[in-house]
Amino acid sequence: MSLLFSRASLASLGLALGLSALCLSPVMAQETAPAAAAPADAAAPAAAPVDPNTVIATVNGQPLTEADLVLAEGELSQQFAQLPPEQRRAAALSAAIEIRVMAGKAVTDGLDKDPDFQRRMAFLQQRALHGEMVEKGVVDKVTDAEVRARYDQEIANTPPVNEVHARHILVKTKEEAEAIIKQLDGGADFQKLANEHTSDPSGKSNGGDLGWFGPGQMVPEFDKAAFALDVGKYTEQPVQSQFGWHVIKLEDKRAKQPPAFDDVKDQAKQAVIRDKYFALVKSLRADAKVEIPDAKLKQAVDTLESAK
Repeated sequence: MSLLFSRASLASLGLALGLSALCLSPVMAQETAPAAAAPADAAAPAAAPVDPNTVIATVNGQPLTEADLVLAEGELSQQFAQLPPEQRRAAALSAAIEIRVMAGKAVTDGLDKDPDFQRRMAFLQQRALHGEMVEKGVVDKVTDAEVRARYDQEIANTPPVNEVHARHILVKTKEEAEAIIKQLDGGADFQKLANEHTSDPSGKSNGGDLGWFGPGQMVPEFDKAAFALDVGKYTEQPVQSQFGWHVIKLEDKRAKQPPAFDDVKDQAKQAVIRDKYFALVKSLRADAKVEIPDAKLKQAVDTLESAK
């Protein structure tokens, strides 16, 4: 999904530095005696559901709940990535406490009244609400039927494409290629000649077999010659490419099968989300009164909007 849909990280540089110290703890832990390992056949007990309102700490008399901790873990997940799972909860709580005490000091010092801070807070709130609207108003409303319909639409709109199964013999000179074609004209076996003469290392033991490939997967000269052949035929003239001179034989041809739905359903869902998102934005922009006094800037913005 586009970064447009990502939630902003709340970590400051100071917090990141504080968390980096925690990441050293696994190394230190290696110097202590390891805990006794649980029996391999012991089943882990199911975790009991946790009340999000459970108070797990108080900071200057203010409760810090399980829900607050979950939020901290989610927002600071990148900072916790190097920590083992059993340490992440403690790290998240430490980070949440650090945020609380630093925020409290900032309020005491009047930093929350600073005009630049208030503008930034207003923007962050709007950005967070934008993210909520995307999640609740777009992503959560996408149905399986819409995703399947988008897949079917893409398949229907994709022109049928053939793919071919070919072999080739690669040599350094045109004369060598012409000599091989002459042997083929005389009834020589293509695979045997490939094993004997091709300079393509991958083709020396499989008769020059290239397997199945579609348009554009080979260099242009080779691609054009291979797709022009009838099944069972070989090129009557050597084909030159950047690799040398080729003699090509077409083994078979078939219609390329579209990807299975399960293999591309995530891409199909993202396409539905994108379309729904831009449709919603277009509708909201149409109802909004937007004025841009700078004519040059307005033209640039209009150009960007028209491309969406």
